[in-house]
Amino acid sequence: AAGAGFRLGQRVHAAGDPRRSGTVRYFAAAGERSASFARPSALSAGIALPDALRLRYRVDDFTKEEQDEMYVFSTSQKRVSVELVGTNKVRDKLKNFDELSCASVSFMGVSSAGSPEELQGLVPNLRQLDLTGNLISQWQDIFSLCQALPSLEVLDLTNNTMENDFVESPLLKNIRVLVLNNCGVTWELIEKLKVPFACLTDLHLIWNKLNIITTPAGNFVQGFDTLRLLNLEDNHIVSWDEMVKLSYLRSLEQLHLNKNKIKHVRYPSNLPSSGSLGDVAVPAFEKLQVLLLGSNEIEDFPSVDSLNLFPSLMDVRISDNPIADPAKGGAPRFVLVARLGNVKILNGSEVSARERREAEIRYIRLVMGKAESSDPELLKQLHPRFAELKAFHGIEDEKPTSRMSGPQKMASGLISITLKCVGPSMGEKQPLTKKLPPATTVGKLKSLCESFFKLKDIKLRLFLEEEGCPLPQLLEEETASLVELGIGTGATIIVDEES
Repeated sequence: AAGAGFRLGQRVHAAGDPRRSGTVRYFAAAGERSASFARPSALSAGIALPDALRLRYRVDDFTKEEQDEMYVFSTSQKRVSVELVGTNKVRDKLKNFDELSCASVSFMGVSSAGSPEELQGLVPNLRQLDLTGNLISQWQDIFSLCQALPSLEVLDLTNNTMENDFVESPLLKNIRVLVLNNCGVTWELIEKLKVPFACLTDLHLIWNKLNIITTPAGNFVQGFDTLRLLNLEDNHIVSWDEMVKLSYLRSLEQLHLNKNKIKHVRYPSNLPSSGSLGDVAVPAFEKLQVLLLGSNEIEDFPSVDSLNLFPSLMDVRISDNPIADPAKGGAPRFVLVARLGNVKILNGSEVSARERREAEIRYIRLVMGKAESSDPELLKQLHPRFAELKAFHGIEDEKPTSRMSGPQKMASGLISITLKCVGPSMGEKQPLTKKLPPATTVGKLKSLCESFFKLKDIKLRLFLEEEGCPLPQLLEEETASLVELGIGTGATIIVDEES
């Protein structure tokens, strides 16, 4: 490697193709296609950042060869030169590199920051820089770059294989957003980066296999005092205990954990009251407002119920988890809304006041219709918010009365629902509002719909239309009653045919 002008550990790309990159190694290949030998002449060590900026945002006129290639064919198959509208205006703007505030040199083979003086003179007002898919690996290059560009606030290093150590580092107060997606970083490195990047507000760490958070001292991550957003999506995280180590990041408002392997979530209740903030008593995750847990493996209601204990949590995503997938025995949206009392946004959709009221009332009916036990303690354990919601909405247990009998007593318990017929072969039908006993099953309701809409030889499917849900919920269980499904007065049932 040294004889060919390369060093071990150096990032390189295939000559002429910056998207085919690799690292110079002595290696024992893990698989048939995990590594390969290459002639030094077939490799490129890359270019400096100032050169990449000039190439991407060059100010020179097109060469004659390039102009010759810019043509279209007329109807008579003659070449017609292409004249670019606004070319001069664009060129004049790009000549003023000092006006450039956002730049991307993704997949251009950038391997170094180049001369700090040259870089600062070229783009002195650059605020955002995208270095995705380049050859940078040494943190000294990054530190040099950030010092040369004092206006730089957002730095994206996605798909650069970064080294996991550095010797000395300056304080870089200008950098607010740092993106290290798929950079092969460890949490030990992150602990070191909090020194130079002491003023970060957003830190993105997707695709780094950070399933274990290792802290140098104590059980909690310390520092990162200004960090508001931490993105740990797609990192093979299995244990929620690793996330508990983030409990006392004093400014953390958003924690993104989509596409991991978390099975259970518990609010940390046995932590020291002072956390890591000295003598000041603060609750765990004190300022956390957004918790994204989509596409994990959460399958228990205690995990859902524990989200009520986070003091500031308002925005939750638990879609694509077993507990939130009705097709896999999970809970429909109305149950999740009712169990999550403080959530204002669920799975990316706002929970309106009307949806919350209807969901909570429907949930109360559901619990009353399918109560596993009349034991108050067991009921509280299985449905922590049930008693609170029942009292809040003024819903009493149904009690038999001697003053009502016969038709009067039956009518008092009927549920008024709207039926909408939408099947393409059913013809145009006006919606119907019917009063039905709460014990009416899904199978019985299908038979009634055949009669109500005068349908013959058509196999029906019923869907419950819910506010806040993009798609109606399929009512699959034929023996389930309206009350068991939490369906009450005012509900809308869609009547469709099986495809």
